[in-house]
Amino acid sequence: MDNRVYYGEYSLKHWIDLILKGNITLPDYQRYFVWSEKKVITLIDTFKKKQFVPPITIGAFKNGISSQNLILDGQQRLTSILLSYLGLFPDEGTYKKALEKFANDNDELVEEEEELDDIFEWTFKTLTEKGRNKEVILEKIAVGNYKKIDFGVDDIFLNNTFLGFSYLVPYITEEKIQQKYYSSVFRNINIQGEALLPQESRASLYFLDKSLVEFFNPSFIKSFVIKNISNVTKADFVRFLSLLSQYRKDGGSYRIARGYKPKMEKYYEEYIYSAVGENSSIMFPEFSVVFPKREFKARFESLEQTIISLNILKEYTSIIDMDIYLFGLIYSVIFENKSLKVDEKENLKNELAAKIINFKNDFSHTRAPGALKYLKLRIDSSIAIYKKYENE
Repeated sequence: MDNRVYYGEYSLKHWIDLILKGNITLPDYQRYFVWSEKKVITLIDTFKKKQFVPPITIGAFKNGISSQNLILDGQQRLTSILLSYLGLFPDEGTYKKALEKFANDNDELVEEEEELDDIFEWTFKTLTEKGRNKEVILEKIAVGNYKKIDFGVDDIFLNNTFLGFSYLVPYITEEKIQQKYYSSVFRNINIQGEALLPQESRASLYFLDKSLVEFFNPSFIKSFVIKNISNVTKADFVRFLSLLSQYRKDGGSYRIARGYKPKMEKYYEEYIYSAVGENSSIMFPEFSVVFPKREFKARFESLEQTIISLNILKEYTSIIDMDIYLFGLIYSVIFENKSLKVDEKENLKNELAAKIINFKNDFSHTRAPGALKYLKLRIDSSIAIYKKYENE
């Protein structure tokens, strides 16, 4: 592909205008805003000291007769500049208190309050959707949702301080090829000081087929987490899909991820490429074989409803617990298109709990749960339990 790259720089005020007018946009696979207030202050101070700030990378994306300028690298920097201009910063403390209040209220009748922006899943789009200028945005934000902060910037500073850019223009206009190109660019960029998690980097691949974005990352799976004293880890749905897809192809776990254990991210990528039709794979069945006519939504709705009906746990203390609860459930409903005997849920959950205890009593298993032999054991055990509770 004969791609072109242009270089230049804009004043910070011009960058702000581009954001507010929608002339540059975030692709849907970009992560949320993760910088702290301190990092924003440090960035502004770096500009004031005339020190180096890495340039922004923008990509031209043509979609039919329309076109977009996508922010491929620099979201955190541009958002910080916008926040400094507005004199705002998302208030995590207020949002947490609001969530606690709603949880404590339960079903009691409470006075209707102004809805708060979700600070934990926040990008500058949350602000630009409220308005296209400073005055309108400040009028529409909920009281307490954002902290008012004086970052020490004014129009003179914004007009006389510059930030560089590189502008990528693919030669090919076919949407899918452009998306593949930008997915590659995005995944090879090391965002300043904030390396992407594998799931965040991988998300750009989902958009190789936009109809499958919800397949790889359904909204209902986002509440499933492993939580312990030190951190919280979200469920990786692609991990379940890829491993179970190979299980379906082979009729068992004996070859699952063979040769990939040190590089599982490559394994997940191969599954994604196979599903979106980029590459065929000997490991996984054709997507349309598992999902005739590429229809998956009805099964996903069934899975979501089954999770509710069985009152499946959403918070786990280890990967062992999560795997036992979810592997068999996802396989029965998604891959075999089966319904489960929800009236026998207590017996089902007792069996799952007993199996978890059995595995956790094995010191070798708890010490190295990521070992392939133990992963296969969990897959086999979970599927075997759920199969007993499938409706004919």
